[in-house]
Amino acid sequence: MSESKENICDDCSKPKKMFGTRHYMTFMLFLGMANAYIMRTNMSIGIVSMVNHTAIETENESFDDECPETDYGDVTDKHSNGEYQWSTSLQGYILASFFYGYVATQIPFGILAKRFGSLKFLGWGMMINSVFAFLVPFAANRWGWVGLCVIRFIQGLGEGPIVPCTHALLAKWIPPKERSRMGAFVYAGAQFGTVISMPLSGLLAEHGFAGGWPSIFYVFGTVGTVWCIVFLLTCKEDPQSHKTIDEDERKYIVNQLWGSARMTSPPIPWKSIVTSMPFFAILLAHMGHNYGYETLMTELPTYMKQVLRFSIKENGFLSALPYLSMWICSNIISFIADWMLESERFTHTVTRKVINSVGQYGPAICLFIASFTGCNRYLTVAVLTIGLGLNGGIYSGFKINHLDLTPRFAGILMSFTNCAANIFGLLAPIVAGNIIEGKPTIGQWRIVFVIAAAIYFLCATFYNVFGSGERQKWDNPELDDVNSHTPKAVDNENGVRQRNIEMQ
Repeated sequence: MSESKENICDDCSKPKKMFGTRHYMTFMLFLGMANAYIMRTNMSIGIVSMVNHTAIETENESFDDECPETDYGDVTDKHSNGEYQWSTSLQGYILASFFYGYVATQIPFGILAKRFGSLKFLGWGMMINSVFAFLVPFAANRWGWVGLCVIRFIQGLGEGPIVPCTHALLAKWIPPKERSRMGAFVYAGAQFGTVISMPLSGLLAEHGFAGGWPSIFYVFGTVGTVWCIVFLLTCKEDPQSHKTIDEDERKYIVNQLWGSARMTSPPIPWKSIVTSMPFFAILLAHMGHNYGYETLMTELPTYMKQVLRFSIKENGFLSALPYLSMWICSNIISFIADWMLESERFTHTVTRKVINSVGQYGPAICLFIASFTGCNRYLTVAVLTIGLGLNGGIYSGFKINHLDLTPRFAGILMSFTNCAANIFGLLAPIVAGNIIEGKPTIGQWRIVFVIAAAIYFLCATFYNVFGSGERQKWDNPELDDVNSHTPKAVDNENGVRQRNIEMQ
């Protein structure tokens, strides 16, 4: 009784146009994600030039003597001409202030965007982030570190909508079998933005106008503001409200999505969500990823400095290499995921679990290997790069899985998982700091890496057991036919698409 998808909607076949409106939306969201991570990471580069390292009483750093000295020591003396005498701990508070604001607005904006639409929250939130970047130099000069923390906190508040609102827009614009590559492309903007931010911020700090480091915030603030204006003027909430989209593409998107949150907006099924094991599978996978990711990107460089006597952050290319690896690999893996779906040999559930396993078991193995690389500097860099590259699989794994479960409430789910994951990720440096405090030996660092690897492994395994790629009943799929006036198609256990009436 099954019917092929070509017969479901005769006039809703995939448009032949190579670059459509949905691709433009994807590109703009990619630039938005890149801009968000530029704003997030540029302070970590700028603060090196802002602080007078020779004038403050530096903390006595502990170094392990298991590995020989190298010629790649710390070069903070090159940046000793900063005007602010901020201690290391105070610098930590300044850097963390952005993330407190970022975490605080995840869930509120996710709920508000569900009711009032995502596009304006995303555009105006990033506008706040970008405009307040211009105030960073002023706040530091006039109000000191307290004023700077307030400005960075407000920037974090503005960036809060970026992930949940981006997820909600992807749910409305991207057909299911294009989600892996387009979703991965958008979220890989995070790595692209970091690759751009780190070396360019360093160049601006040393050779930029307005005294060097202020140019970082002026340049990126301008770029972000321009993006916000273009985004708000040219992008729309969904295909139905877009006036210039080709009608063929509009019909194709609406049919493939089986309805959208713009067309119907039933009450949020809180009870069903909090009792859904597929949702908790995504939540645990997201939390495990953030913990492992923070360990990989925050603690390994510290390990190389304290134990291997080599600071990866002193080399612009090496510091950007892991992010570049993750960006490239995430896009390659996303095409493999979409091929698996388009071949109809694999269901959404199998595809998400296989790809997510690459994205989480891979880094777990690399972290375990890193704990036994000893004094081999180049092997450690290679392991870091490979681990982050494989980590790119999460974008076509759990991170896009919200859209499979619930096109209508994907932004809500992402706001909860991303908030919890960011909070859990903050534990990584705390745990590592307590383990290695006063004794940064290879043995103590091995404990740090093994803990992160175990968390990666356990969370990925939980996802493989309880995760799902099937659309959930609490997403109210039965409302699609009523509002879209097109036959609804769903995936059955064998990946065969059938009319809704045949499955009842």
